[in-house]
Amino acid sequence: MVRVAVLSAGSWGTTMAKVFADAGNRVTVHARRPELAAAINREHVNPDYLPGIVLPGLLRATSDVGEALAGAEYVVLSIPAQSLRSNLAGWAPLIEPDAVLVSLMKGIETDSGLRMSQVIQHVTGVPEERVAVLSGPNLAREIAAGHPAASVIACPDENSARYLQEASHTPYFRPYTATDVVGCELGGAVKNVIALAVGLAGGLGLGDNARALLITRGLAETARLGAAMGADPLTFSGLAGAGDLIATCSSPLSRNRTFGEHLGRGLSVEEATAATRQTAEGVKSCRAVLGLARAHGVEMPITEVVAAVVDGTATVRDAADVLLARTPKPERYSAA
Repeated sequence: MVRVAVLSAGSWGTTMAKVFADAGNRVTVHARRPELAAAINREHVNPDYLPGIVLPGLLRATSDVGEALAGAEYVVLSIPAQSLRSNLAGWAPLIEPDAVLVSLMKGIETDSGLRMSQVIQHVTGVPEERVAVLSGPNLAREIAAGHPAASVIACPDENSARYLQEASHTPYFRPYTATDVVGCELGGAVKNVIALAVGLAGGLGLGDNARALLITRGLAETARLGAAMGADPLTFSGLAGAGDLIATCSSPLSRNRTFGEHLGRGLSVEEATAATRQTAEGVKSCRAVLGLARAHGVEMPITEVVAAVVDGTATVRDAADVLLARTPKPERYSAA
């Protein structure tokens, strides 16, 4: 049994807190609002983000981040990617000296183009072997309900990855280990952008063939960027690549796909944000992903179109026309 602090009482943070507790660990969840922490402790349910899901007794909540972090061997970070740096700067002095920091976030920092593990290292100064990434087809509601799922825990230190694997393995959640942090993080970040495109196509009524096209060519975009940034190409055929992409692009539980659908049906970015209610990381990260592609000389046409729609420099109909007007090429050599 280890002590785990989960910094976020949102749906994904609470879900992974439940996983760690079901694996037999003592887990403390940090909730910004005292009333939510009180509700979790009193009712053993997160009424705001996972209503109806009973949380285990080994899980408790607090609105005091210092209390959550005290004695924690694993610090699990699950907040919006663009707010990580500012929040972590305040939390870093409270983190135990030997704690392993675990990122659940799937985004790229907009101002710097850094992956989340890089932001964690920059802010805290911890070595890379104490920073792990958990990524894969992770639809929070299904996992919280105990439906079978798997994920990848990536860390440069294989021992750290294995220890974390043991601490989060339950009958319904199977974690695998890897050392390709770059590939796992890019797979998680770019799939959100592709899911926006799939949602746009769905909102426009373009059909399942268009969805399959975007998923397949979106995976090719992701793999090209990964190769340019030093990732293992095999990562993108696994859970953190194809697995995550398929789940996010196919499920109505996906925030990013849902956001894209709202745009495809004519809502503005602001209206889609209000309708989706929770953070769709692809909206903030698409421009940063495109920046990485340009910096590495990688062609990512789907990402480029999504960024243009989000920025307001292209309409949804323009986006569909641009994607369909691309010059055909031999598939093994082509961009999307």
